[in-house]
Amino acid sequence: MPPGVDHTQDGFLRSEPLSESLIGQFSRWARSALYHLSCYQRRPELSGGERRDLFLRVLERARQKYRFVVTGYVVMPEHFHLLITEPEVGDPSVVMKVVKARFTKLLRHGGVRPGPIWQKRFYDFNVCSMEKRLEKLRYMHRNPVKRGLVTTPEEWKWSSFRT
Repeated sequence: MPPGVDHTQDGFLRSEPLSESLIGQFSRWARSALYHLSCYQRRPELSGGERRDLFLRVLERARQKYRFVVTGYVVMPEHFHLLITEPEVGDPSVVMKVVKARFTKLLRHGGVRPGPIWQKRFYDFNVCSMEKRLEKLRYMHRNPVKRGLVTTPEEWKWSSFRT
Protein backbone atom coordinates (compact mmCIF):
# COMPACT_ATOMS: atom_id res chain seq x y z
CA MET A 1 0.00 0.00 0.00
CA PRO A 2 1.41 3.41 -0.87
CA PRO A 3 2.51 5.74 1.91
CA GLY A 4 -0.12 8.19 3.13
CA VAL A 5 -2.97 5.70 2.83
CA ASP A 6 -4.07 3.93 5.96
CA HIS A 7 -6.91 1.76 7.21
CA THR A 8 -9.18 3.23 9.86
CA GLN A 9 -10.61 1.05 12.65
CA ASP A 10 -13.76 0.46 10.61
CA GLY A 11 -11.71 -0.82 7.65
CA PHE A 12 -12.17 2.17 5.34
CA LEU A 13 -9.20 3.76 3.65
CA ARG A 14 -8.25 7.21 4.85
CA SER A 15 -5.96 9.58 3.01
CA GLU A 16 -3.63 11.80 4.98
CA PRO A 17 -1.91 14.88 3.57
CA LEU A 18 1.36 13.79 1.98
CA SER A 19 4.59 15.30 3.22
CA GLU A 20 7.48 15.85 0.79
CA SER A 21 9.20 12.67 2.04
CA LEU A 22 6.01 10.65 1.61
CA ILE A 23 5.58 11.98 -1.92
CA GLY A 24 9.08 10.70 -2.75
CA GLN A 25 8.28 7.31 -1.19
CA PHE A 26 5.01 7.10 -3.10
CA SER A 27 6.67 7.84 -6.43
CA ARG A 28 9.22 5.08 -5.73
CA TRP A 29 6.39 2.70 -4.83
CA ALA A 30 4.39 3.63 -7.93
CA ARG A 31 7.34 3.15 -10.32
CA SER A 32 7.94 -0.43 -11.21
CA ALA A 33 9.53 -2.41 -13.98
CA LEU A 34 9.12 -5.81 -15.54
CA TYR A 35 12.30 -7.86 -15.86
CA HIS A 36 12.71 -10.87 -18.11
CA LEU A 37 15.85 -12.90 -17.52
CA SER A 38 16.74 -16.00 -19.49
CA CYS A 39 19.00 -18.91 -18.75
CA TYR A 40 22.05 -19.24 -20.95
CA GLN A 41 21.05 -20.41 -24.44
CA ARG A 42 17.52 -20.92 -23.05
CA ARG A 43 18.66 -24.07 -21.23
CA PRO A 44 16.14 -25.28 -18.63
CA GLU A 45 18.30 -24.41 -15.60
CA LEU A 46 15.10 -23.79 -13.59
CA SER A 47 13.41 -27.01 -14.77
CA GLY A 48 13.00 -28.74 -11.43
CA GLY A 49 10.78 -27.65 -8.58
CA GLU A 50 13.74 -27.67 -6.19
CA ARG A 51 15.64 -25.21 -8.37
CA ARG A 52 12.62 -22.93 -8.74
CA ASP A 53 12.15 -23.04 -4.94
CA LEU A 54 15.84 -22.18 -4.49
CA PHE A 55 15.48 -19.28 -6.90
CA LEU A 56 12.50 -17.93 -4.93
CA ARG A 57 14.47 -18.15 -1.67
CA VAL A 58 17.32 -16.18 -3.28
CA LEU A 59 14.82 -13.61 -4.57
CA GLU A 60 13.29 -13.25 -1.11
CA ARG A 61 16.69 -12.61 0.47
CA ALA A 62 17.41 -9.95 -2.16
CA ARG A 63 13.98 -8.39 -1.57
CA GLN A 64 14.74 -8.05 2.12
CA LYS A 65 18.27 -6.70 1.60
CA TYR A 66 17.47 -4.18 -1.16
CA ARG A 67 13.96 -3.37 0.10
CA PHE A 68 11.75 -3.56 -2.96
CA VAL A 69 8.21 -4.79 -3.46
CA VAL A 70 7.55 -7.81 -5.66
CA THR A 71 4.33 -6.99 -7.48
CA GLY A 72 4.38 -10.22 -9.48
CA TYR A 73 6.59 -13.04 -10.67
CA VAL A 74 6.63 -16.30 -12.58
CA VAL A 75 9.53 -18.75 -12.69
CA MET A 76 9.61 -20.86 -15.85
CA PRO A 77 12.02 -23.73 -16.70
CA GLU A 78 14.40 -21.50 -18.72
CA HIS A 79 13.54 -17.93 -17.69
CA PHE A 80 11.70 -15.79 -15.18
CA HIS A 81 9.56 -12.67 -15.19
CA LEU A 82 9.68 -10.27 -12.28
CA LEU A 83 7.62 -7.12 -11.70
CA ILE A 84 9.17 -5.09 -8.87
CA THR A 85 9.26 -1.57 -7.53
CA GLU A 86 12.44 0.43 -7.55
CA PRO A 87 14.66 -0.79 -4.68
CA GLU A 88 15.24 1.51 -1.72
CA VAL A 89 18.86 0.29 -1.62
CA GLY A 90 20.90 0.00 -4.81
CA ASP A 91 19.22 -0.12 -8.19
CA PRO A 92 17.41 -2.80 -10.22
CA SER A 93 20.57 -3.79 -12.12
CA VAL A 94 22.35 -4.50 -8.83
CA VAL A 95 19.38 -6.57 -7.66
CA MET A 96 19.35 -8.65 -10.87
CA LYS A 97 23.11 -9.16 -10.68
CA VAL A 98 22.94 -10.28 -7.04
CA VAL A 99 20.01 -12.65 -7.64
CA LYS A 100 21.74 -14.27 -10.62
CA ALA A 101 25.13 -14.52 -8.86
CA ARG A 102 23.73 -15.92 -5.60
CA PHE A 103 21.58 -18.51 -7.38
CA THR A 104 24.56 -19.57 -9.52
CA LYS A 105 26.82 -19.84 -6.47
CA LEU A 106 24.30 -22.03 -4.65
CA LEU A 107 23.92 -24.28 -7.70
CA ARG A 108 27.71 -24.61 -7.99
CA HIS A 109 27.92 -25.45 -4.29
CA GLY A 110 25.37 -28.20 -4.97
CA GLY A 111 27.59 -29.72 -7.64
CA VAL A 112 26.10 -28.28 -10.82
CA ARG A 113 28.48 -28.27 -13.81
CA PRO A 114 30.62 -25.24 -14.55
CA GLY A 115 29.63 -22.87 -17.30
CA PRO A 116 27.20 -19.99 -17.55
CA ILE A 117 23.71 -20.29 -16.07
CA TRP A 118 22.29 -16.94 -17.20
CA GLN A 119 22.31 -14.81 -20.32
CA LYS A 120 24.46 -11.75 -19.64
CA ARG A 121 21.78 -9.19 -20.43
CA PHE A 122 18.15 -8.94 -19.44
CA TYR A 123 15.05 -7.28 -20.82
CA ASP A 124 13.35 -4.58 -18.77
CA PHE A 125 10.22 -2.56 -19.32
CA ASN A 126 9.19 0.44 -17.19
CA VAL A 127 5.61 0.16 -15.96
CA CYS A 128 4.11 3.55 -15.18
CA SER A 129 0.35 2.95 -15.15
CA MET A 130 -2.07 0.58 -13.48
CA GLU A 131 -3.27 -0.57 -16.92
CA LYS A 132 0.27 -1.57 -17.97
CA ARG A 133 0.87 -3.23 -14.60
CA LEU A 134 -2.25 -5.38 -15.05
CA GLU A 135 -1.31 -6.15 -18.66
CA LYS A 136 2.16 -7.34 -17.63
CA LEU A 137 0.82 -9.37 -14.70
CA ARG A 138 -1.69 -11.13 -16.98
CA TYR A 139 1.04 -11.85 -19.51
CA MET A 140 3.35 -13.29 -16.83
CA HIS A 141 0.70 -15.41 -15.15
CA ARG A 142 -0.57 -16.84 -18.44
CA ASN A 143 2.94 -17.87 -19.51
CA PRO A 144 2.85 -21.39 -17.96
CA VAL A 145 -0.58 -22.00 -19.55
CA LYS A 146 0.57 -20.79 -22.95
CA ARG A 147 3.57 -23.13 -22.73
CA GLY A 148 1.32 -26.09 -21.87
CA LEU A 149 2.82 -26.64 -18.42
CA VAL A 150 -0.58 -26.26 -16.69
CA THR A 151 -4.16 -25.67 -17.79
CA THR A 152 -4.88 -22.67 -15.52
CA PRO A 153 -2.56 -20.02 -14.01
CA GLU A 154 -3.41 -20.99 -10.42
CA GLU A 155 -1.96 -24.48 -11.01
CA TRP A 156 1.59 -23.12 -11.48
CA LYS A 157 3.20 -23.18 -8.05
CA TRP A 158 6.07 -20.80 -8.98
CA SER A 159 3.97 -17.74 -9.68
CA SER A 160 2.43 -14.86 -7.77
CA PHE A 161 -0.97 -15.57 -9.33
CA ARG A 162 -2.44 -17.07 -6.15
CA THR A 163 -1.23 -14.28 -3.86
